[in-house]
Amino acid sequence: MLLLENVKKAYYEPSGARLPILDIPCLEVAATDQVVIRGQSGCGKTTLLHAIAGLTPIDAGSIQLRGVNIGRLPEAGRDRFRARHIGYVFQTFNLLAGFTALENVLLGMTFIGQKKDPSRAQDLLAQVGLGHRLNHKPAALSVGEQQRVAVARALVNKPDLLLADEPTANIDPAHQQQVIDLLRKVCLQENVALLLVTHADVISSQFPRVIDFATMNQVPIPS
Repeated sequence: MLLLENVKKAYYEPSGARLPILDIPCLEVAATDQVVIRGQSGCGKTTLLHAIAGLTPIDAGSIQLRGVNIGRLPEAGRDRFRARHIGYVFQTFNLLAGFTALENVLLGMTFIGQKKDPSRAQDLLAQVGLGHRLNHKPAALSVGEQQRVAVARALVNKPDLLLADEPTANIDPAHQQQVIDLLRKVCLQENVALLLVTHADVISSQFPRVIDFATMNQVPIPS
């Protein structure tokens, strides 16, 4: 379902020196798989997710989702493809402060030009335990509740793949397990493949397939 082949990405420092970030010979994720990529902070995991989502262009190689080479799409085409086929749960949630929980989830539907479906959004919010908080704005929600809204928004368009970037990084330890359980349960119910990156062994140890980023990525990680 997701296939990366010979993916390379580098940035350039102010001095002009090339700084390699990604050199991924191969990564495959099947439909409905739940996969963790484990690696230390700052090693390039977020760059990898951004590349898969089409947010960051790669320098070489191919990233295919459902047989579509994302890198060959124009920018507007990547945006439409991502909105329809990829959900993204960010570390910082990226909720709009002036919108309610329901409105934040409904907003995800506008990116693919479909008519808003309040019943779908309400059902997802109920699945994540927020059926009673539909009309609350982010400031009135706890951090854990905000993350659950972000999960519902990422799933509202019934994507093929959900990308989760350190989804418990900004949540207190008491609620981290709730978020992981939620992601796994809802992705299973929605038949969505999950690719999650983390540096925490306590999280990665719960998943059936764990990939060590340092082993997968051919770019040496500074000690």
